[in-house]
Amino acid sequence: MAATTTAYAYETAPGSLITRDGQIQWAGLLMGPGTPYEIDRTGVTGWDDLPVLDTGDVSRPDRHGAWPGAQWAQPRLVGATVWLLPRTTSDARGVAAGFRDATGADGGEDWLAVRLHGETLAVRARVSRRVVPQDRSFVVHGTSKASLQWTATDPRRFGSVLREARALLPVAEPGLIWPEAAGTGLGLRWPLDWGASDPADGGNATGGCTAVNGGSATSHPLIEFRGPVRRPTLTRLTDGKQLQYDIVLGPQDVLSVDTEAGTVLLNGNASRLYTASPASAPEQLFGLAPGPTELAFRSHDTTPDPRASVTVRWRDAHW
Repeated sequence: MAATTTAYAYETAPGSLITRDGQIQWAGLLMGPGTPYEIDRTGVTGWDDLPVLDTGDVSRPDRHGAWPGAQWAQPRLVGATVWLLPRTTSDARGVAAGFRDATGADGGEDWLAVRLHGETLAVRARVSRRVVPQDRSFVVHGTSKASLQWTATDPRRFGSVLREARALLPVAEPGLIWPEAAGTGLGLRWPLDWGASDPADGGNATGGCTAVNGGSATSHPLIEFRGPVRRPTLTRLTDGKQLQYDIVLGPQDVLSVDTEAGTVLLNGNASRLYTASPASAPEQLFGLAPGPTELAFRSHDTTPDPRASVTVRWRDAHW
């Protein structure tokens, strides 16, 4: 199958304001070199650390050691010490207000992006601690050595580029046409026509695509089935696990499957989780392991419609 991994262009990438190494972007606030919010020389903590792990190991009752169980990472805690450094005292109020407004406790998660050695990674996080000392330097000059802590409930770090792969339903090939060659009866002439080709699938319309996760952790994609299609099915060929929904989609319908949240929505609002067939795996088990994953798109249509498609979008996931 042809590798069809491309960048999804219709989205603002995490860390879109970052221009150099050492900068941090929290939502719309840019911190680090070249900004009024300089990062202390102690840098960022918890960013490249492996989160605390919970294990399901069970102690052996009759010998040393334990039986190994599942291993899961706890939320990631990221900390940074930030200097508020207004250029002039007249800028002090605006710098402090911008920092205060961007780091409030509104309860929602947003992208926290960090660039190091030319690589920008990001986590979904929320501010869990903010300390801004009101010392003499702050009162007189507006400078302060503030502390921030973020909590990322999903400890994985993700690439800034949202990738996508797309496949159409397989199309039966018409085969070779055996024309009559003048004066010699039946025959073939070069170049031979081997059938229709689908540029979106990188060649023949085989109904397959390859999703490449360039990270070191499993990534959970967003999958969109577009009609017209009957009982759309996406199969992970590495182990045969599949997502299959007993539903008929019209030409304007989109069935969105979020394998991270475990939701199935028709046209963005109506839940269709109940349409999963008995052969369908739980959505949250349909992840993309590091490296390439071969996927196959199928349906129960007698004659596949060329407009039907599946699009898989994901980010490279890193520990």
